[in-house]
Amino acid sequence: MHEHARPSRSANRRRLAAVLALTVALLVIEAAAGFLTRSLALLADATHMLADVGALTFALVAMRFAERPATPQKTFGFYRVEILAACVNSAALALLAGLILVEAWGRLRTPSPVKAVPMLIVAAAALAVNVGSMLLLRRGADASLNVKGAYLEVFSDALMSLGVLAAGVTISLTGWYGADAVASAAIGLFILPRAWRLLKEAVEILLEGTPSQVSLETLRDSLRAIPGVEDVHDLHVWALTSGVHAMSAHIVRADNAMHDDLLNRVRDAILLNFAIHHVTLQVESAGCVETHA
Repeated sequence: MHEHARPSRSANRRRLAAVLALTVALLVIEAAAGFLTRSLALLADATHMLADVGALTFALVAMRFAERPATPQKTFGFYRVEILAACVNSAALALLAGLILVEAWGRLRTPSPVKAVPMLIVAAAALAVNVGSMLLLRRGADASLNVKGAYLEVFSDALMSLGVLAAGVTISLTGWYGADAVASAAIGLFILPRAWRLLKEAVEILLEGTPSQVSLETLRDSLRAIPGVEDVHDLHVWALTSGVHAMSAHIVRADNAMHDDLLNRVRDAILLNFAIHHVTLQVESAGCVETHA
């Protein structure tokens, strides 16, 4: 028996496309402002935006692949392309955080003067755009690793814009250019653990680990409690991609249980109580030899 449920991702794709357009516009503005004001902070932020444009484009392409139908060679479809993209995005985030820290150290040792007022204006506009992008992506961040990765990138953009804004205020009030370096270092340290968690989650899916949302023992006990189920073995649960879980199991039926009736009751219990979209069950009589742990 197979049960398929393929959540619609068109809304997430539209959100990513809108955020990509906003990010490209912001990249052009910040790069131009950085050159005009000689602000290294704005130029660094524009470089960050350039990395985000690449990551968002990659995420959109990956989501398009994930929506392609299954083939005889790819029987589960192309869900894993999305996870591969999430791995690349999280690794890029970690690399970016390292570059931010290196740049911050250089600026702290050799501060460069900037024009604080234009820097403040552009940083405030960038912060507003980033907050708007975060609101667009927030609803899909829990359902898709790609959207979650994009959300974290936009979140890091917002923090960087906030740091540039705070540095601009400090420079305007005190004339201390090292404020820019301190803000950049704080942003880099903030991004690193979040990038690591995203990478860890993506790798766990690639290794077909049990999803954190599913307790294997609770699932096993729930199935064993169904009238007519004598035992459950060869139980496996894994994620095809974020939010799309698969399961396979052998169900040992009691002698008085009808095969089709038991199959329907087990299927309904799984769909009702657990977030599993693809279920494969083998119903067998008592006494069958268990071949797998």
